[in-house]
Amino acid sequence: MAKTLESDRIELIRRIRQQDQQALTELYEAYGQLVYNMAMHVLRNETAAEEVTQDIFLQVWRKPESWDPEKGKLTSWLLASTRYRAIDRLRSEERRPMRQSVSIDDLAHLLSSRETVGDSQHDTRRMLRQILKELPAEQRQVINLAFFRGLTHSEIAEQLDLPLGTVKGRIRLGLEKLKEAWFMHDQ
Repeated sequence: MAKTLESDRIELIRRIRQQDQQALTELYEAYGQLVYNMAMHVLRNETAAEEVTQDIFLQVWRKPESWDPEKGKLTSWLLASTRYRAIDRLRSEERRPMRQSVSIDDLAHLLSSRETVGDSQHDTRRMLRQILKELPAEQRQVINLAFFRGLTHSEIAEQLDLPLGTVKGRIRLGLEKLKEAWFMHDQ
């Protein structure tokens, strides 16, 4: 039985090496929650844990040969990789200066706000929309659907026929770019 499971894992990685997206989906379904739980245990932050989980599976997709079945089980390798990636993330966040004057949540609220605003907030929203136009098309598209049309991440994934993780990643990256552009403008 254990031999069959291990050969199934080896077969999954072999298929991923051949760029079989279904194999990556199967791997994610089998190990995604386990990887997320490890990241959450280290980071204690849902968004950061989701990002680390996405990073781990992206690493598997890009470099499936990183796992050597002769050196250990796939589960052990995934969990160790996740733990190290999460710890690296914590360290990089500790070194990152607190330079932004606005949070991603503040940007998201301003983007989606439809209430009547004064001149100052109106200028702010106009500037944010201008910055939004400078984002890559795929990030701009999902941000528009999420904040201007009010769709959930799942609805966006379904409408665009994309994996949920891709939608979340594009929104996160787009908001980070908005925040960076906002900071640059604010200087």
